[in-house]
Amino acid sequence: MSQLPRGWEFIQLKELIILNKKFKDLEDDLDCGFVPMANVPTKLNEKLTYESRKWGDCKKGFTHFQNGDVLLAKITPCFENGKSVLVTDLPNGIGAGSTEYFVMRPNGIDSRYLHAFVKTKEFVDSCKVHMSGSVGHKRVPKDYLLNYMVPVAPENDQKRIADKLDSILAKVEAAQARLDKIPTILKRFRQSVLAAATSGELTKDWREENDFEFPRLDDIDSYWKEQFLKQNRKFKSYTSHTEDTNDIGWLPSKLGSICDVHVGSTPKRTEPSYWNGDVKWVSSSEVAFCEIFDTKETITIKGLENSSTKLHPSGTVMLAMIGQGKTRGQPAILRTEACHNQNTAALRIPEYHLLPEYLYYLLWERYEETRKIGAGNNQKALNKATVQSIDINLPPLDEQKIIVQKVEQLFEQAGTVEKQYNAAKARLDKLTQSILAKAFRGELLSNDTLNVENEINQSKVEVSL
Repeated sequence: MSQLPRGWEFIQLKELIILNKKFKDLEDDLDCGFVPMANVPTKLNEKLTYESRKWGDCKKGFTHFQNGDVLLAKITPCFENGKSVLVTDLPNGIGAGSTEYFVMRPNGIDSRYLHAFVKTKEFVDSCKVHMSGSVGHKRVPKDYLLNYMVPVAPENDQKRIADKLDSILAKVEAAQARLDKIPTILKRFRQSVLAAATSGELTKDWREENDFEFPRLDDIDSYWKEQFLKQNRKFKSYTSHTEDTNDIGWLPSKLGSICDVHVGSTPKRTEPSYWNGDVKWVSSSEVAFCEIFDTKETITIKGLENSSTKLHPSGTVMLAMIGQGKTRGQPAILRTEACHNQNTAALRIPEYHLLPEYLYYLLWERYEETRKIGAGNNQKALNKATVQSIDINLPPLDEQKIIVQKVEQLFEQAGTVEKQYNAAKARLDKLTQSILAKAFRGELLSNDTLNVENEINQSKVEVSL
């Protein structure tokens, strides 16, 4: 153990608390606060929230606690996530909650000092190593908790340390709260850029200053007829169409009229000779607002020949049709030859008529709208028909180039801010633990050991987009 300042001592936690004390003889009609695990915060200065209930409804089958107790989640992943709270402001000063809490009633230690200690990385990491139980149900053992050696300051210093932690960490958390707004700002900025790009607003001045050739579906059909002939495929127009452009010179159409849409497949998993070859194979989880240079899995030429998936060239745009969470509707661009599974669509591009980057940004902008057109009862999914039916306004090729250039420039600015945000967030996250560590080494009360204001100022991010 590390050496402590004069007047401090290591004391087992069981000498400092009463654990999981139950109430007796309380009236059933008393108001109390019920605290489910979801209501327990993870930050030191966050306040406890509760549901108002009658004591008779929650006195059995739950832990009991009162104002001044410290709740500590003992089960994974809640413990590792830092779920703990100092109980305050309960109705009649009493409450009940999950049996997955250690309820620690301070008995010879300041409650705020105790709560701060269970937030330290050293305490959490040590308890984490000693958790026991089955996977997904591991818990901090009661005996390990009670025997844990706590660095205890003299009584007056405990209050001074707790006061200083409250003051300093309030400033850190305020800085973190400001930082936490940045991802939302960046998301809205990128979405506004994409909306302007795909509506023509971003290149309004360019159109006024330049002559350009209107896009024509007949030219695109001619391109695909030639390509299909080379592949010994029969060409058929997706829909009957006109050549009418809209008021800004863009051609309203459907994705199926512009692109050659393919749905992939999965070679038999039970056939080893189909897998781990040299052919890259894209799954829907890899189609995630990105460029794809490599894939998690590969198949063999034999696997390719014995399934309906096709090998697509670099520059093909991918679209996730089904997947967990937010996968469905996400686009990507192949930067390598690859085939793909049945949960993704490959959109081959008509060269000289459509830039893959423009289509990628268009599908990104349409992400939320595309997700709404998914069909299916249990798990919504796109299919080839719904992908082909997606609306597309096709700008002239020269204008597409300007759009892509402007979007990339603006996204680069957003990326710079995002890097600054990530660095600042990491710095503040480390700062919190640094402050807590200093507190329990007895260093926090020294005036010259911590320049928190300077650290916080270094973590400010100017958002000028």
